[in-house]
Amino acid sequence: MARKKKEKREISLAEKERLLKILERLKAAYPDARIALKFSNPLELLVATILSAQCTDERVNEVTKELFKKYRTAKDYAKAPLEELAEDIRPTGFYQQKARYIKEAARMIMEEFGGEVPRTMEEMLRLPGVARKTANIVLANAYGVVEGIPVDTHVRRLAKRLGFSQEKDPNKIEKDLMEIIPQEDWAFISYVFQQHGRKICKARKPLCEKCVVKDLCPSRGTS
Repeated sequence: MARKKKEKREISLAEKERLLKILERLKAAYPDARIALKFSNPLELLVATILSAQCTDERVNEVTKELFKKYRTAKDYAKAPLEELAEDIRPTGFYQQKARYIKEAARMIMEEFGGEVPRTMEEMLRLPGVARKTANIVLANAYGVVEGIPVDTHVRRLAKRLGFSQEKDPNKIEKDLMEIIPQEDWAFISYVFQQHGRKICKARKPLCEKCVVKDLCPSRGTS
């Protein structure tokens, strides 16, 4: 039996106005929201973003402080012994898989992209270990190319609690967010959500009484 196609999500005008009010308040509350990973070129950002999976940005920055001195080009990563590279990134967790991703991505960058991190979503998604979240982060912050909204654990949690999306798949959540959030906000709104998620809308015990959008939040006191 053929699967019934899921109907496109429709949002009422009143609901969209509520969501846009939430955006404006959060943007005002975190005017300096920006990427926390430290990097000086697209390759460093790509590596740091791969390392950030299941790891804090603070820990990644500690590791890359020395890592980026040792490995300066895609060729350096591609030629590095896998075991040695894995040991260099061990503190970030899942280090063996991350080392394979970095080494394989670096090899592809050397062989297919002339040693430079690609500048399009289509090309970025060909790199091992790179999904839309990583591609969005690198493209926007390294090249100023904004094609979507990075969806991490904080964005996923807030999107559901605030009513932006009830989807579970990151790509579907991103699509819902892009339908509501003005395109000029796509590049930085995930960092606004991240800050609010870390400081107020925490996973286990959200501080609803301190939240700037508590009167607009459908999940207040229920999470």
